[in-house]
Amino acid sequence: MSAKFIGVGVGPGDPELMTLKAVRLIKQADVISYIANSQGESQAKNIASIVLAEAASEAIESGKQQNEIPVLMPMSEDRSIANKIYNAAAEKIQDAIAHKKTVVFICEGDPLFFGSFAYLLERLQKVNVVCEVVPGISSVHAAASRLQLPLTMLKESFAVMSGRHSLDELTATLRSHDSIVIMKAGRSRQKIIRALKETERLSDAKYLEYIGRDSEKIELDVAQLKGEGPYFSLFVITKNRYVNE
Repeated sequence: MSAKFIGVGVGPGDPELMTLKAVRLIKQADVISYIANSQGESQAKNIASIVLAEAASEAIESGKQQNEIPVLMPMSEDRSIANKIYNAAAEKIQDAIAHKKTVVFICEGDPLFFGSFAYLLERLQKVNVVCEVVPGISSVHAAASRLQLPLTMLKESFAVMSGRHSLDELTATLRSHDSIVIMKAGRSRQKIIRALKETERLSDAKYLEYIGRDSEKIELDVAQLKGEGPYFSLFVITKNRYVNE
């Protein structure tokens, strides 16, 4: 495999939702990179842990070593801090590729859907590094599957928001679209519930966190939710449907 930078989606949490291509590329990689918190813990690495263990074992058998480039990212809304970290990581990845190494960056969900991979992709494309992207199952589609709930039907409109949007933006979208997924609910959970109340869509909403993981939680009565939630959480809002629509 020629040296390149590859973003690989490993899905929302259940390791069995990883694609065959994702598994193959992870095992073939010279270097594995991933986002981690300041303690070195990585959601993507945890999801892919079985495959990574197999890759390490196979590398030893073949007399090779699979190296890592962890990207330690603190939980901060200061983009200047994040940009410095992405710049440094991009330089390390570029150096590895210059030494004929293929770097696979593993991402929870899909690499280009609310993914940190996009910031590295932009930087490496600018210096003409050969890049590739392998899609993964997003938490949006995993949530719909867990709820056994169609996201859109017929002429229904669909929007994706973030908990970072303002109350006014959330309420405007809830009034304008039939189906909405609000990602990264976390600290904004009560703001989202307020928007649902103001638009009279509380009964249309379902809440999920850590989809496909041992800590998964589903709440069908979102009025019961108190306080803040984890970063990996979302709301799914759909209109009431009738069989003979």
